[in-house]
Amino acid sequence: MTTTQKYALITGGTSGIGYELSKLFAKDGYNLIIVSRSDERLDDVARQFEQQYNIQVKTLAKDLFKPGAAKEVYEQTTQWGITVDVLVNNAGQAEYGAFAETDLDRDIDLVHLDIIALMSLTKYYLKDMLARNEGRILNLASSLAKSPTPLMAVYAASKAFVLSFTEALVQEVKDTNVTLTALMPNATDTDFFHKANATDTVAYKKLVFYKPEEIAEAAYEGLMAGTDKVVPGIINKVQTAMNNTLPDSVVTAMTGGITAESTSGKQHTEHEASAEERTHINNKTGNSQGDLTSHEGHVHED
Repeated sequence: MTTTQKYALITGGTSGIGYELSKLFAKDGYNLIIVSRSDERLDDVARQFEQQYNIQVKTLAKDLFKPGAAKEVYEQTTQWGITVDVLVNNAGQAEYGAFAETDLDRDIDLVHLDIIALMSLTKYYLKDMLARNEGRILNLASSLAKSPTPLMAVYAASKAFVLSFTEALVQEVKDTNVTLTALMPNATDTDFFHKANATDTVAYKKLVFYKPEEIAEAAYEGLMAGTDKVVPGIINKVQTAMNNTLPDSVVTAMTGGITAESTSGKQHTEHEASAEERTHINNKTGNSQGDLTSHEGHVHED
């Protein structure tokens, strides 16, 4: 395949929806810039895509939990002399538990990753896109952007920000050739619940998950069409429509039901790239649950 010489930058591109989006860009001949925290995973994925799709893959091992990391990403791509034609703000995490009991440092980390890093990358690359009058941005929101969520309060609130932020920017750039798209997936078969310490919940154990491939395909199609908002899946569309019409108190009670504890049901992800990332995290931490971030002492291991 001959590359388009265009570049797509994807955060969290080594597993889950980000990985599947990276594949779709690669299939269309886009060169890639993949941002993740692990050099090892980045190198593995980069080699795979370069060999399979005959494209160029740049990797950036950056911890977007940390203040200033988004600026470092932008400065590196500028130093490389690369024009980022498409920005995919995919990286995001949650933490399960009652807000009064979760670790405050972890909560602040999540705000940095889910809101500040996304907002910063959008600021840097949107300005360049507007100067060229060309470019696309995909921001990963969530079906929970419309659903206040007990036991995942910070995550749902952060996704409400992402949706509102993206919808506002859509109007700001409507007279240009730059587009922004918000993706609102429902529960998907990724490593999300492990990283959030939320595998013993009704949501993880009982819900039928969407496949990352089908979420990515819907997102890619919507992004390329310049759609403002993508809600993949019939059940997801129905649930989102209900959330838009029901009182917030009812919606919150409903989401509280799916974040309640449960011990029987599915045990692991079936998505290959996400399972590989889970194995990588397990090997580094010696713990089958959680992420590479210690909840005690605010320590990042990547």
